[in-house]
Amino acid sequence: MKFTNKQYVRWDDLDAMGHVNHAKYLIYAQEARFAMLGIFNMVVARAEADYKAPITEGNIFIDVTMWVESIGNSSFILVYELSNNGVLCSRIKTVQVSVSEDTRSSRPLSNLQREELSKYLETRS
Repeated sequence: MKFTNKQYVRWDDLDAMGHVNHAKYLIYAQEARFAMLGIFNMVVARAEADYKAPITEGNIFIDVTMWVESIGNSSFILVYELSNNGVLCSRIKTVQVSVSEDTRSSRPLSNLQREELSKYLETRS
């Protein structure tokens, strides 16, 4: 199953080139990830983004469609597609690592976390 979330593009997200600054895409992904997983005690270990089409206006909502690509022992990979009116603007992948609040180091995913992540597991992208 895929998860879709709407993210608001603010006027000040546009840069001097008249399009949404590349760093803002990661913020949209972060906000959508929080909507999907809530407080999940995780950190981003890696992020990669491919920019396909610019977003050139503010005061709009874009769609962020997400799914889990794979689940490891203490980490998992999320894929995000950001689109505006059906046009793919960016594809992002992040590697998330589950961390212990006490030690701030990686720890195995709990059974509850695995169950939640498995709902969104899509092996094809």
